[in-house]
Amino acid sequence: MEVKISVVIITLNEEKNIGRCLESVKGIADEIVVIDSFSTDKTEEICQTYGAKFIRHKFEGHIEQKNYAASQAGFEHVLALDADETLSEELKQSIIKVKNDWQGDGYKMNRLANYCGKWIRHSGWYPDTKLRLVNRTKGSWGGNNPHDRFFLEKGAKIIQLKGDLLHYTYYTIEEHIIQINKFSSISANALFEKGIRSTYMKVLFKPLGKFIRNYVLKAGFLDGYYGFIICRITAFETYLKYLKLHNLWKKKG
Repeated sequence: MEVKISVVIITLNEEKNIGRCLESVKGIADEIVVIDSFSTDKTEEICQTYGAKFIRHKFEGHIEQKNYAASQAGFEHVLALDADETLSEELKQSIIKVKNDWQGDGYKMNRLANYCGKWIRHSGWYPDTKLRLVNRTKGSWGGNNPHDRFFLEKGAKIIQLKGDLLHYTYYTIEEHIIQINKFSSISANALFEKGIRSTYMKVLFKPLGKFIRNYVLKAGFLDGYYGFIICRITAFETYLKYLKLHNLWKKKG
């Protein structure tokens, strides 16, 4: 029996991405729900052309926003996407098959990133498997902001889909640097709230470990110039996270 699928997306000023995302779910979505954090660009206008249910909601965190989005879905079966993601044709066909014959509690898929126009197949960025097609009544979003994950209940059946979720990450290196400054602050605050401490050893050696992992062990060198840039910036994000965490504890005294 065919199931109905709600596609849920959270947005903030995504006019350059959202149309591509919505176009890719044609033929899959029985409903599109967009939870928007008060965009000031043309995001709403573009969503309306695709018949999306557009809801403005204050952003209190990635996890919180995605759980709210799931709660607004009209159907139990939900495909959760970010505005800068689209479905490859192979993944779209896989989801259509699942829609006609739902067998699991959740379906995971590999995510392939596009960075400054180049597809990144190593550097710790691929396969970057994500659980995004789920029965929303059997789990919820969790993890540490801003790195959210959907957790299904114990014993749930998860099936791997064929095809890639295409992720259009950054159009410029400058965008990446701006984002890691923001994300490192969110991550440091999340760790601080959980009572996790930083040390000088973590500040010094965690970034080095991250670079070696991504560039050497995860073959980032095979991604060429942009692989090196990604691994360097990712390591710097780790440095900023633990430095900011250290400063938070220092301020607390």
